[in-house]
Amino acid sequence: MVTNAGAVIGERLVERTSRGLAQAVHDAVADGTLSEGMRLPPIRSLALQLGLSPSTVSAAWEQLSQARAIRTDGRRGTTIAPLRVIGPARYRRALERSASFALDLSTGVPDASLLPDLTDALRGLHHTWTPGNYLVRPVIDDLEEVLRRDWPYAPEGMTIVDGAMDALDQVSSLLLRPGGTVVVEHPSFPPLLDLLDALGVRTIGVDVDERGMLPGPLAAAMRSNPEAVFLQPRAQNPTGASMDPDRAEQLADVLRAGAAMVVEDDSAGAVSSWPPVSLARWLPERTVHVRSFSKSHGPDLRLAAVSGPEAVIGRLMERRLLGQGWTSWLLQTVLLDLLTSRAARAQVKRARYTYARRRESIVKELERLDIPVAAPDGLNLWLPVRDEPAALLHLATNGVGAAAGSPFATRQNHAPHLRVTVGLVTGDARPVAELLAQAARAAPWSGPR
Repeated sequence: MVTNAGAVIGERLVERTSRGLAQAVHDAVADGTLSEGMRLPPIRSLALQLGLSPSTVSAAWEQLSQARAIRTDGRRGTTIAPLRVIGPARYRRALERSASFALDLSTGVPDASLLPDLTDALRGLHHTWTPGNYLVRPVIDDLEEVLRRDWPYAPEGMTIVDGAMDALDQVSSLLLRPGGTVVVEHPSFPPLLDLLDALGVRTIGVDVDERGMLPGPLAAAMRSNPEAVFLQPRAQNPTGASMDPDRAEQLADVLRAGAAMVVEDDSAGAVSSWPPVSLARWLPERTVHVRSFSKSHGPDLRLAAVSGPEAVIGRLMERRLLGQGWTSWLLQTVLLDLLTSRAARAQVKRARYTYARRRESIVKELERLDIPVAAPDGLNLWLPVRDEPAALLHLATNGVGAAAGSPFATRQNHAPHLRVTVGLVTGDARPVAELLAQAARAAPWSGPR
């Protein structure tokens, strides 16, 4: 049993700041040296032992408390909190369902019939395309060259990882510390919020309009000195918002005065109706840009490209050597074929136009029914409703599934919505829109009269 928690923390103290101290405690908990219920020294005693100011220790304790890593309980003092069971809680809530639906619009997934055919790409695979050792570059040269030609800026570093969430996990683990603060969109993507919660950071939600994150509220959020700002530049999930260069420049102007990193998740990729855009055009040294190929080329490819400053991408590749090492060259070769094949490119272009037509058809029908909605881009529609449970129940009784809006919210008090994957509406838009309009107006059940 550890008898001197202060000595344990001091051994791990690299940076003599509140964040450094919080990180030292976190590391000691992670390696099991400090365990649940263990009592930590009083603030003044630890400050004297480590040669820090009491205010520095107090600030570290505040960060750890916000991250729910420690617990302060009067006379019992400050102790290590029980380890939390971390998992995709919001993500599961967003997708939870109690029945099968004739038309399931809850998933946010692409239409399988619109994905490019992999037959030719798989037929062209040969063992000579795959490395015979572990000492390989993490991205195929020809693939990187193709990606750079279509990238929204000229990045210093680029690599391939196992999907967008792998990229966000890797980047977040490199950039963030327990008890820190980050800015996200409101509403935001539930798996990202789950990830940030697992890392023990505090999130500040900034409202979005049809063009993405709003500069004014972002400026207010920046007063909290966040470590990073997470945003989706195109087809924001769930609202469909897409940035144009003017909005991107406005956000860059707000961020320029601070030190926060920008992490962009372009999850829609090639099925977005908007051209690629990135704040890296103005803040290249502080922007990480992620592009997923799941919705455009296939979820099971599990591929995303990541770009950013050479120092960040280099650290990311080093970190992956402790785990995955690199993303399969077989999969990268398939992606390279899909990005260069005339037939595959035509299929992706068809998917992009088809999603846009389906989305616009639903929006027009809803407007006819006096339900105005904004769905600028992507596969989803953010539907304002009177009551989420009532709206979901109305749709379910008519064989239609949708996702509750609450898991996407970053605040307790938020307007009720549903996320509806209208990119999967293949038939006549009118009956679906009529059901959505009825659901939007559905009142909460008040019980038997």
